[in-house]
Amino acid sequence: MSAPVRRGAPPGEVRIVGGRWRRSKLLVPPLPGLRPTPDRVRETLFNWLGQHLHGWRCVDAFAGTGALGLEAASRGAVEVVLVERQPQLLRALHEHVQRLQGASDVVRVVGGEALGVLAGLPAARWHLVLLDPPFDGGAALFEAALRQARRLVAADGLAYLEAPQPWDEARLASLGWTLQRHLRAGQVHAHLLRPFDNPQP
Repeated sequence: MSAPVRRGAPPGEVRIVGGRWRRSKLLVPPLPGLRPTPDRVRETLFNWLGQHLHGWRCVDAFAGTGALGLEAASRGAVEVVLVERQPQLLRALHEHVQRLQGASDVVRVVGGEALGVLAGLPAARWHLVLLDPPFDGGAALFEAALRQARRLVAADGLAYLEAPQPWDEARLASLGWTLQRHLRAGQVHAHLLRPFDNPQP
């Protein structure tokens, strides 16, 4: 995703951590402020999710490098939508999908503003909605993304939120979510969320 949280050039590449494309490189375009989700955070997220996402349908709403959504596809998701507005990142996403064997069968790249694209997706269909908005986008962007994700997830679905600060349970509950897991890694706070009216068994 593309939020300026630290100075300096982004890494030249990230790697898919697990699944059929494990160790595959994803080139990171040299764009100011581009902030790929760190390997450690992605590895922790997919440990939380249980490693294998066979049959899942996923949306990566602020795809950036595509690391989160392509990781889901690598681990067995049958449908992944990558949403990105920046033209250079869009080109890179299309290149990744063409290069990774079988990716074009399950991954769809959509250009446009994340909130607008999410509003057009079918409700209650998705097993996982990945949200990594620009950290300088303000609270309104995060809240709007969480509301859209709440509409999209299936009854047993989940959302992942990456943010520059932790989101407390009361604030999440007001948007229809309950916090399942939280991790801080440097300036990144990772949250795994479940719909509020579907408590964990």
